[in-house]
Amino acid sequence: MQSKNMAADQEKRSFIETARRAQIVECAIETVAELGFAQASLAQIAKRAKVSTGVILYYFATKDDLIREVGAHVFKAGEEYVRPRVDIHQDRARDALLSFIAANVEYIASNPKNALALMNIMRAGRMESGATRVDPAIEEPRRAGFRSILEWGQRTGEFRPFDVRVMMVTIIEALDVIPSQLATEPDLDLKAYGKTLVELFDHATRSHSPSK
Repeated sequence: MQSKNMAADQEKRSFIETARRAQIVECAIETVAELGFAQASLAQIAKRAKVSTGVILYYFATKDDLIREVGAHVFKAGEEYVRPRVDIHQDRARDALLSFIAANVEYIASNPKNALALMNIMRAGRMESGATRVDPAIEEPRRAGFRSILEWGQRTGEFRPFDVRVMMVTIIEALDVIPSQLATEPDLDLKAYGKTLVELFDHATRSHSPSK
C-alpha cells in the first residue's frame, strides 16, 4: 500500500512540475513577444508567471536554457498544427505544397505571440558563447517537409525543373518575414497575405500555366 501511495505521489509531483514548466515557457513567450528579448528578464517572466525567479531557475538553469525551450516549443507547436493539414493532401504534390504554405501562415495568424517571440529571439543574435539561441535542428522537420514535397512534384512532373534548395529556402524566408510585418502592422490581413503567397509559389513551381 505504501509503495502505491508513493508512486501516486510521485506521479502527482511529475504532473505538477510538467504543468509548471509549461506555464513558465508560455509566460516567457508572452513576455518576449511583448517586451522584446533584451527586456524580457527572468524577473519580468517570473512576474507574469506569478512565481519567483528561483522557481524559474529550478526548472531552467539560465535564461538561455529557457529561451531554447521557447524556440523548441514554438517549432513543435507549429509542426503539430501544420502536419495534419498537409497529410490530407497525399495525392498531388501541388496540393500538398500549397496547403503546407497556407497552414504555416494560418499557424502564425492563430498564434501571433509565438511568431513574434521567435522573431525577437532571432533578432537578438547569438549567445556570448557563440551558440545560436534556438537549436537549428528543430527547424529541420519544416525544411525536410518542403524539400520532400518539391522533390516529389518534380518526380511526378507537377513541378518544373528548379533548384530545390533555393526554392525551399525562398519559401521559408517568405514565411519567416511575416512576424516582422505583424510587428509593424498588427492589423495585417494574413488571410489575404497567405492567399498571395500560395498563388505566388504556385506559379513559381508549376510545370504548366494555370490555363492548361
